[in-house]
Amino acid sequence: MPKDNNKKAERAVRAAGGAVGGALGLALKIIITVILVLLTTMLLFVCIFAFYVKTSLVDELDISLDDFSLSESSTVYDSSGAVIATLKGSENRIWVDYEDIPEDLEHALVAIEDKRFYEHKGVDWYRTVGAVFNMFLGMRDNFGGSTITQQLIKNLTGENEVTVQRKLVEIFRALEFEKKYDKEEIIEWYLNAVYFGEGCNGIYTAAQTYFGKEPSELTLAECASIVGIVNLPTYYSPYYSVENNKERQETVLREMYEQGYIDYERYTQAKNEELHFQRSVNEVATQSIYSYYVEAVIDDVIADLMEVRGVNYDTAETLLYSGGYHIQTCYDSRIQGIVDAYYENTDNFPSVYHSTDQQLQSAIVIMDPYTGDIKAMSGGVGEKNANLVLNRATDTTRAPGSSIKPLSVYGPAFDLGLITQNTLVMDASPESGKYTLEHFSFYPTNTDGYAYGPITIRQGLIASKNTVAVQILDKLGLGTSYSYLEDKFGITTLVDADYNPSPLALGELTYGVSVREMAQAYCVYANNGVFSESRTYTQVTDAHGNIVLDNPIEQRDAIKPNTAYNVVDMMVGSVTSGTSGGAGFYGMEVAGKTGSSGDNHDRWFCGLTPYYVAAVWTGYDIPAGVTWTNPAIGIWRNIMQQVHEGLEYRAFPDPTSYGGDTMIFGDLTSPSPSPTPSDEPEESEAPEESVQPSDDAPLYTMLPEDPAEPDEPLEPAA
Repeated sequence: MPKDNNKKAERAVRAAGGAVGGALGLALKIIITVILVLLTTMLLFVCIFAFYVKTSLVDELDISLDDFSLSESSTVYDSSGAVIATLKGSENRIWVDYEDIPEDLEHALVAIEDKRFYEHKGVDWYRTVGAVFNMFLGMRDNFGGSTITQQLIKNLTGENEVTVQRKLVEIFRALEFEKKYDKEEIIEWYLNAVYFGEGCNGIYTAAQTYFGKEPSELTLAECASIVGIVNLPTYYSPYYSVENNKERQETVLREMYEQGYIDYERYTQAKNEELHFQRSVNEVATQSIYSYYVEAVIDDVIADLMEVRGVNYDTAETLLYSGGYHIQTCYDSRIQGIVDAYYENTDNFPSVYHSTDQQLQSAIVIMDPYTGDIKAMSGGVGEKNANLVLNRATDTTRAPGSSIKPLSVYGPAFDLGLITQNTLVMDASPESGKYTLEHFSFYPTNTDGYAYGPITIRQGLIASKNTVAVQILDKLGLGTSYSYLEDKFGITTLVDADYNPSPLALGELTYGVSVREMAQAYCVYANNGVFSESRTYTQVTDAHGNIVLDNPIEQRDAIKPNTAYNVVDMMVGSVTSGTSGGAGFYGMEVAGKTGSSGDNHDRWFCGLTPYYVAAVWTGYDIPAGVTWTNPAIGIWRNIMQQVHEGLEYRAFPDPTSYGGDTMIFGDLTSPSPSPTPSDEPEESEAPEESVQPSDDAPLYTMLPEDPAEPDEPLEPAA
């Protein structure tokens, strides 16, 4: 019996072992089958994915830096090349070339953001595999594992979707990208593209905003501080939390030390260095306020971009603020400094007696008459505390009053040979009947009385006689005067209603004229009769030095040189002994002409020296009488005297011909107009030796009857 039992047991063991072996074999077969299925599936997946990449993603993988133009701020320079403004668009960025990027800044970036940057080919597979495990095992959807190359591509394309497809595309793009671009190019583009918080796009504006330095001037500690911001710009900004920024900075420095970019001594020195930020933690960042001059440059460049590029205003504005342009201007920092110091002090512009509670306003434009360069300007009194406010030098037009006379009557009449300095003309009240007009019935009054007899043309300008101006205009012709203002002196605001005696003889223009255009017009007299287009800038180039806009000197002959000499000579007399008295200063010859519009709402002085021309307007934004003595004269003198300090004395050219003693459009033996004056003419101020106008000079220009002649005489201006 025992034997039989043993045999049964052995058979049972053998049967059990066979069953286990069969089960293990079956399990092994199943495992092998699953592995083969998985491998086949993976291979199939790889083939399908490769086909998908080739057919669907090839176009998306080809990323070229040439296809991307980062929005860059434009820079405005003065005439000596110094930066005077940065024009910021939606992104505040100024490009920095690789050679100007500090080595410590690059190493800080690599150490904290992508430690294997110099070894991998665009993708760090260690970090990528780790990111995949995070995604599938940790159920996280942030992927992570991005290299500097991948981050740059994401910044350029703006694609931030959290999807598997986007991540795969990013990986393949990075691999392709590093086949075309080296590590230096990638670092350069990354540091210029990435956002550093506080409105700073790119390392240049970050270095300026946080430390007030050029990137090349940053210390190791400052490099680590700025690079630390990239990960979370708001959280790590020192203007949000100094403590957060410091903690992140030390992390960056530690990584740099552990990776061998710095030694322990530099690590500890940088860690202990006290950081001095541009503004305190709680200080609110203020908006950059552009000067009146810079805003005039902006207007001019946008207008020229619209014309040259054939684009609308919005497009031109976008090009200016985001194109990374370099704008070379005519801005003279010394002269502009003098203007700013004077105009920002409201004590220099007192309230005018019995007029208004408004602040007396003023504007000035100073030009180089030989080039047309605007050297300085101010568009208002007091400190400019906002952008796009009213620029009274360029944006507004006001009636010029008698300052128009050298442009509308005296200059044209001299140029056409109708008058000389010694020509005699009747100065009498309208009621006296001592003179008559041929082409209109406008008889103005003088604010300072009448001579009730003949005076010279020179005396008429020096004393700003309205009676003289209107008689010249009568013989000159409204059309001739009008065309001289437009075609010779560059006045662009004339309208049909200005084809009348009061606007042309006395400056009561319908829409007035800007301070800029008055300065530009008077440059003709300083530059021997040559008109120069005013300009605020000379050239605009892009970030690569290519010329975007070229704005060369633009000039044309306007009047004869001797015309300019004679009118300037008379305006010198206006300063030394006439209505412009008080404008002169020691050490330089000065010429000029005052102007007052109706009811003294606008007070002007347009003056020139052999160096510069300046036009000054004073008045109120809501028109009111300026009953004080013309404040524009004192403003002009106080500023221009400082402008000319240290300059060699110069005088204006003497006229080559003053002209003989004649009655207006007649001679002494057959006087005209009638009646014959009872008093002897006053002695001329011109030299005794003089010549008559040339024989071929036209006598006067005949015009058709004025279609807009008023029924009643217009009220004259001062």
